[in-house]
Amino acid sequence: MSRIGKTPIMLPGGVTVSLADEQISVQGPKGSLQLKLPSMLKMQIQNNSITLSEEIPDNANIHGLYRSLISNAVLGVSVGWNKNLELVGVGYKAQGTGNEITLLVGFTHPVKIQAPANISFTVTDNTKITISGIDKKMVGEIAAKIRNVKPPEPYKGKGIRYAGEIVRKKAGKAVKAAGVPA
Repeated sequence: MSRIGKTPIMLPGGVTVSLADEQISVQGPKGSLQLKLPSMLKMQIQNNSITLSEEIPDNANIHGLYRSLISNAVLGVSVGWNKNLELVGVGYKAQGTGNEITLLVGFTHPVKIQAPANISFTVTDNTKITISGIDKKMVGEIAAKIRNVKPPEPYKGKGIRYAGEIVRKKAGKAVKAAGVPA
């Protein structure tokens, strides 16, 4: 039995969860999400908490996975998920808010990125982007898509990076030729 799967999920105020034909519906103040529950798991809703149990033993990995997915959905519809990105480089900037942002990151053309449903962008200081939404997976995928437009390069560290990400820099040719330790 999974240690993660055994722990109950507490429902915050304003969040309702229902199960119908192996389809989990999570509704809250920020929106609603749908999940499909595998037939090998059983879900019980009691006293503002959700517990999952295995019907077939030796499925601890799926048990823990679906407990985490349901917990992420509950947190998403109640509080929401955010990812922060930073643009590092001379002249690098982002413009726009809401459903579309435009990135100016050293290309000859601006790069426009459209947000899917339930995802929004916020740009502050022209170099910081916040991606917000209720679905943790979609927020992470959009953040990775934006980062892949111009990932940080290892010599000067210019590019788009996650907030707090540390980019390991390499020594350049001139430093290696001079024999200066890096």
